[in-house]
Amino acid sequence: MFLTINSQWRTRLVDSGLLALRLGIGFGLFWLHGRAKLVSASACLLSAQKWDFVNVVASLGFPAPVAFASAAALAESVGALLLAVGLLTRPAGAAVAFTMAVAISLHLRGGQTPELALLYLLPTVSLALTGPGRYSLDCLWTAFRVREVDARKIAVAE
Repeated sequence: MFLTINSQWRTRLVDSGLLALRLGIGFGLFWLHGRAKLVSASACLLSAQKWDFVNVVASLGFPAPVAFASAAALAESVGALLLAVGLLTRPAGAAVAFTMAVAISLHLRGGQTPELALLYLLPTVSLALTGPGRYSLDCLWTAFRVREVDARKIAVAE
């Protein structure tokens, strides 16, 4: 006999799954990669310290390597945290996905396996396409905005 789940529970399970995915990918990417890149980017930009990642980005042919390296650092740190809490999920997911696509390209050029970047790419693309789910700051913000608009409609009608 198959287990049947009503639509309300199915929705809650999907939203819970999206929450688990966001928390795992977001905090994992931030803690394991983004945090160190953000510290290095800050040191490079504020203290003019050398940052080896800029040379890696320059080797890929990007026109402004410091700017693109900083954008990658922001995507892997701030973007990852935004994914984790579910705020600006679609743009954050797209930014992280783009960064991971570049990382995959870099690994393939260097003859390395791109599996870690690929493991970050797939869920971030999924989150960019699906959105964050009910248990997110995006959903909370949307609910707040809907109530605000409804209150304006009531005020205008009176």
